[in-house]
Amino acid sequence: MGKLLVLVLRIVIALSLVGSLVVQIGIVPALWVDMAGIPLWARINVVTIVVLGVLSMQVFAICVWRLLTMVRRGSVFTPAAFRWVDVIIGAVAAAAAIVFWLAAILAPGGAAPGLVAIIGGFGLVLAGMALLVLVMRTLLRQAIEREAETRALRSELDEVI
Repeated sequence: MGKLLVLVLRIVIALSLVGSLVVQIGIVPALWVDMAGIPLWARINVVTIVVLGVLSMQVFAICVWRLLTMVRRGSVFTPAAFRWVDVIIGAVAAAAAIVFWLAAILAPGGAAPGLVAIIGGFGLVLAGMALLVLVMRTLLRQAIEREAETRALRSELDEVI
């Protein structure tokens, strides 16, 4: 991965994190105030969903940042990367659950069925992304195993030569 690509990804992640802080500090309190006429249980659910959704995005962004650091150092193909990949899987799966929670809250209310279906579909996409990262984790494990095999074979070849 080139240095320019890593830099661009870091800029995108930094902007995402700054934007998420704006949401947490400014928009969530305003959302709470704007929902003054809505029943308390609904306000609590919606604000909690927003906060947890933003938090899952922040966790995801920080883990990707850490993996980019490992890429830059050339240490991404080590068992230490699994910790960050596992947390990414958990963050994306949690985001899927949060989206399904939102769909479940909106379904019995006055929300349009199409909107609930779109939100549910988005939850399915997030769940699929979590599964995709799980597959990529398996590929990372295989790459690490192959790298260890290659090192062992090179060592044996060096002894023969």
